[in-house]
Amino acid sequence: MKHSLILSRKLIKQYILAALLAVGITLLVPFALKFLLGSRAWYYDDFGYPFLAWANQHLTILVVVTALICWLALTFYFIAKATRYLDQAFSATKQLITTPEKTIYLSKDLAEFEVEINQIREDSLFHQRAASEAEQRKNELIVYLAHDLRTPLTSIIGYLTLLIEQPELDMATRSKYTQITLEKAQRLESLINEFFEITRFNLTTITLEKRLVDLSLMIEQLSYEFLPVMAPKELTWQLELASNIQLEVDVEKFERVLDNLIKNAINYADPKTALSLELKEEHQQVQLTLTNHGATIPQNRLERIFEPFYRSDSARNSQTGGTGLGLPIAKEIIEHHGGTLHAESQNGTFQMILTLPKT
Repeated sequence: MKHSLILSRKLIKQYILAALLAVGITLLVPFALKFLLGSRAWYYDDFGYPFLAWANQHLTILVVVTALICWLALTFYFIAKATRYLDQAFSATKQLITTPEKTIYLSKDLAEFEVEINQIREDSLFHQRAASEAEQRKNELIVYLAHDLRTPLTSIIGYLTLLIEQPELDMATRSKYTQITLEKAQRLESLINEFFEITRFNLTTITLEKRLVDLSLMIEQLSYEFLPVMAPKELTWQLELASNIQLEVDVEKFERVLDNLIKNAINYADPKTALSLELKEEHQQVQLTLTNHGATIPQNRLERIFEPFYRSDSARNSQTGGTGLGLPIAKEIIEHHGGTLHAESQNGTFQMILTLPKT
């Protein structure tokens, strides 16, 4: 819109200047004719004299006709010029739709529009590729989840069938089969919840209901709730929480962020190591750093962990592989709070660094 307005003004300016020039030339016609007739003695049989004499007698008609011809010529020229610009713009738009992979070239006068439409073309290609990759990852994820759903369901049916068909089983065996069935049913529930997570991520918009909370106390309490989950890997907490940090957050959604980050840290932490939680306040910002010890994540994978549905190959097993939505959702929630969330990995450590403005 800005470029079209500038170009329109430029054309109008050129048209007005050309029209003024034409008016000046037209007004000079009578003076030029008088000068030419008075420059020497003319005879009737002189070449051109009959026309000059006629023009002198019909000077008003000559000026009006000359002015009209100039106006029509200028108008036609500038309308044709504007039409050529429109044709180029329409052709560029058509190319943007039909063959977006090709660079668009326009005339010199449309250089700024050329830059802008090529930027739109590149942005469109980038978003198309991103959408295509996200769709492919989602489809792959659904295949993985469908396979994982079948596995516990088959086990549940198998063990329940044994319990029904073999009533003579001793109590210890029946208790063992019942426990296995319960574990498989819980796993099935977890996978179904992941399907709901995909739907919620695609269909809902995040809205915040903020209230003032003691972030230090909230994080400390939440960390203790994960001790039973950490026990099988013999993980421990190393807490460095500055006290009495008050902040306005959506408590439910912020707890979800912490839940996703801590679960991720637990899943990929080496056994018998410590998870570090550091909370501090500086420069009107609150920073939370969660560190776990495990394999160093390569930079190319580190840059993609916040992409929806992205899971590394090592995360595709049934125990730790989620939907690939936990970290993207956490990042989106934090950004809606006006903060940032990014990851770092080096020397066998992995860090999630969360910052929120102190308002």
